[in-house]
Amino acid sequence: MSTSQNKENHAQRNDEKLTTLGMTPAISVAGPEPSDLIKTKELEESLKLFDVFESEQELNQRIYILGKLYNLVKQWTKEVSMKRNMSERVAEQLGGKLYTFGSYRLGVHGKGADIDALCVAPRHISRVEFFSSFYELLKAQPEVSDLRAVEEAYVPVIKMNFEGIEIDMLFARLSLKEIPDSIDLRDDMVLKNLDERCVRSLNGYRVVDEILRLVPNIENFRLASRAIKLWAKRHGIYSNVLGFLGGVSWALLVARTCQLYPNAAPSTLVSKFFLIYSKWKWPRPILLKDLSYHYLGFPMWDPRMNIQDRYHMMPIITPAYPQQNSTFNVTISTRAIMIEEFKQGLSITDDIMLGKSKWDKLFEQPAFFTKYKHFIVLLVKAGNARDHLEWCGLVESKARILVAYLERNQFINLAHINPERFSMLESQSEPNTICSMWFIGLEFARTDSTIDLRREFKSFTDRVMKHAINIQAMKDGMTLDARHVKRKQLSQYLAPGLIKRERKSGIIKNDINPESRKRKSEDVSGGDVPNKKVRLSEKITPVHSG
Repeated sequence: MSTSQNKENHAQRNDEKLTTLGMTPAISVAGPEPSDLIKTKELEESLKLFDVFESEQELNQRIYILGKLYNLVKQWTKEVSMKRNMSERVAEQLGGKLYTFGSYRLGVHGKGADIDALCVAPRHISRVEFFSSFYELLKAQPEVSDLRAVEEAYVPVIKMNFEGIEIDMLFARLSLKEIPDSIDLRDDMVLKNLDERCVRSLNGYRVVDEILRLVPNIENFRLASRAIKLWAKRHGIYSNVLGFLGGVSWALLVARTCQLYPNAAPSTLVSKFFLIYSKWKWPRPILLKDLSYHYLGFPMWDPRMNIQDRYHMMPIITPAYPQQNSTFNVTISTRAIMIEEFKQGLSITDDIMLGKSKWDKLFEQPAFFTKYKHFIVLLVKAGNARDHLEWCGLVESKARILVAYLERNQFINLAHINPERFSMLESQSEPNTICSMWFIGLEFARTDSTIDLRREFKSFTDRVMKHAINIQAMKDGMTLDARHVKRKQLSQYLAPGLIKRERKSGIIKNDINPESRKRKSEDVSGGDVPNKKVRLSEKITPVHSG
């Protein structure tokens, strides 16, 4: 057999191997052209301008901080074990491990990004001790500030600032006498006999590890992920809690693109990303591999078995057992906004690949405040910095529910929440009060009727208030205001330069849905009557408990 035939057969075998990646055959196994490599270099240089890469010194600082945190975990595990009447020698051998996950573990974190960490302990150490004695150990460290425990969260977490780096730390107790160095958390059997909160805590690490295992080229995946992450943040659609997508969901979308174009350069992957998801038939799910069923019996995403899973708007499924939908919070409005952004991204990257535009164009921030004529502004107030931080976190975690309520109003076509949190202008602020704001842009249907939103806001504030009282989070001075604001009134809430920059940029995106485009052709006001009456209680103040 000739050398050329050998090469051809070898290439064919490689192609056959690559087509097995993911749920379907690859769309293309073609390698990069010289022009693709040039575009990738240009993409990398553009990302540097946005400061998304850390220096070697900053990376080393993270490693140093994680080392100190790991030593604290070992110290705490040993102390708790010795209180169980174990000898010092035995206590030292029982182990206690610290793992990272999230963007840091994926290798796509930017400057100043937080670190997601997981503390894994043997079976004789409980979550109660993690949130008590380990919390107190952290509290005693001079490097730790802004320490707070969120035990009631779906995934319980200790949050802290450790020498300038924000860290979210989870806890999982395994049903093992000791935690050996050789333990593999990807093994499904580590979940045996665990409670669901421990499984959720472990899931973060297990999902990230599976993503890295399932992509054909990790370095290409990382550069493409950095680009998509920056684009999503710049376009205001990077927020799981507010109904858009979080870091894991964006990583899963990029990973699936990598599976479909396994040999493509990062610049091509970014372009294909927008091609795929601008045409994707949601709610068809995104999967990196087939669902794996297990006798351990933990609840997992499966629309064949779980009726509620059939109603998810934009399912992007995690690859580690028990598989979950990472986009459970997506609403009708947030999905519509993201689909339109995918289409805009495709148009821009098409021009970039043809040499008509530069990568900077992809990362331009679109207009928000000059796009809509009507807004709801949520004003979250508290009497001191600590209460304000907790109160903002609670309201933000529920804000997507308000968006869902607004969507149900027959006169509202779209409710677009801006993920950025704004501070009240100093001239408008009250003495001894800290105030933050979120803005929701509204697109109304054509109507001359007065639009009454009081029911939606009462339902929302009742829900926030009930949750705050249940977890004993209400403090004196905490208030939640909701106001209807027209575009011309925004100057009362926002710095003049912000609106001026949007107007100067001239970037006003197309309306989200075809119906609104149709209305715009019929009426230059875009179907939005300028003098529309919106009935909304001026101020909503939760009742304080105790």
